[in-house]
Amino acid sequence: MLNLILSGGSGTRLWPLSRRLMPKQFLKLFDDKSLFQLTVERNIKVCEKFLVISNEEQYFLALDQIEEQASLNIQNSTFNISNAKFILEPFGRNTAGAIAFGAFHCDEDEILFVTPSDHLIKDENRYIEAINKAKALAEQDYLVTFGITPDCPNTGYGYIQAKPELNDKLGILNVELFHEKPDLDTAIKYLEENSKFNNQYSVLFLWNSGMFMFKAGVYLEELQKYAPEVYESSKLAYENAKKINGNQLRILDRYMEKIPNISIDYAVMEKSDKIKAIPGQFEWSDVGSFDSLIENIDIKSNELTTEVDSKNNFYYTDNNKKVISTIGLEGYIVIDTNDALLIAKKGQTQKVKNIVEKLKIQNSKLIIEHSKVNRPWGTYEVLIDEEKYKIKRIMVKPGKRLSLQKHFHRNEHWIVVSGTAEVQVGDKTFLVRPNESTYIKMGEVHRLGNPGHMPVILIEAQVGEYTGEDDIVRIEDDFERD
Repeated sequence: MLNLILSGGSGTRLWPLSRRLMPKQFLKLFDDKSLFQLTVERNIKVCEKFLVISNEEQYFLALDQIEEQASLNIQNSTFNISNAKFILEPFGRNTAGAIAFGAFHCDEDEILFVTPSDHLIKDENRYIEAINKAKALAEQDYLVTFGITPDCPNTGYGYIQAKPELNDKLGILNVELFHEKPDLDTAIKYLEENSKFNNQYSVLFLWNSGMFMFKAGVYLEELQKYAPEVYESSKLAYENAKKINGNQLRILDRYMEKIPNISIDYAVMEKSDKIKAIPGQFEWSDVGSFDSLIENIDIKSNELTTEVDSKNNFYYTDNNKKVISTIGLEGYIVIDTNDALLIAKKGQTQKVKNIVEKLKIQNSKLIIEHSKVNRPWGTYEVLIDEEKYKIKRIMVKPGKRLSLQKHFHRNEHWIVVSGTAEVQVGDKTFLVRPNESTYIKMGEVHRLGNPGHMPVILIEAQVGEYTGEDDIVRIEDDFERD
């Protein structure tokens, strides 16, 4: 069985912690693990292989975190990085096409366990029990969806309306309808109907978890039957994808844009007569807001937090040296990062998406990236960004190097803090050690690398008329970026 992990997302609902280049599934908020890593850790117990469908901008984040999991040799498993492949999308076109890519990538009889990468699941024994029930149905050519038994009238989830099979003792449901996210009155009615449920009663309402299981070939047959345009355009995009490094396929823009923007629910699940549902009795959350997040994480309070006449608040800061002090504050969530501060009333954090929309209108970089940015070779953090100059802290991982590049609008000064850097400028290559520096003149071809076994830390000072990240002309790149 193959775990098809859907790992898109634009990082809006947990802003400013999450950003487009660091969406919530990669935030290490759960005992120094991310939701993405927990997904791998959880599903490695039932799946032999992994296929990650991801935005190409997030590929190296996903690769780093899955390599981390492989290096831990989770529960003495035989998992290693060769078990994981990636299909990279230039932009999202919803789940019907993304899952089609995974299905085209597999043998038609391969069972796909489709999961989002950003869900939190507890009680793994019940989780695995539900998976085993679904697998038995998938082997019989059913398309299986997983529903979650609701414990409150939540308006943030879609609902599955289902009923038990006749004389069923295994907890298998026939799907009647899929419902969009309801208003509060409707959600309350759904729970009232559930309260009447027993073996004779006919209707049950479940949260739509976004998890599915089926044979690759069966999904493609149903997709071709009910959404032929999605099938044909996804097939064309897959067949023309660019193969890179043996473990990834990159879908090209011109083919991706022709795929209809439609979910698997609309394309297939609401139309097929092969649908079965498994009710999940395990604890589940899509961590879709800060209200949900604080219910599921245990973060020690900042020792520098001081409250006066304040209570029932939640504080999170990236900077453990910063003092947070409040007076007369009750029932608030305070999220502090290096470049943004969010203060929200508990119970209203779903409205964070409205803040993100306003920032998008302003063309703000705050929705795209943090001041600290991940790259395949390491990280950089902007310390100062002023007109005509910028100061960065750069970390290069052992054995990695930046692209061979040049700039048209800036000069660069590099000062090594720790480690030994290998620097190429023009046709000269030399080492720069701690407390040594070098200078790269505007227009010169250059490269920074780390030939050692420890990270290289350096300070970069950029000076010029323009210091934007798009003033980079890549001549050669180990990571085959454009």
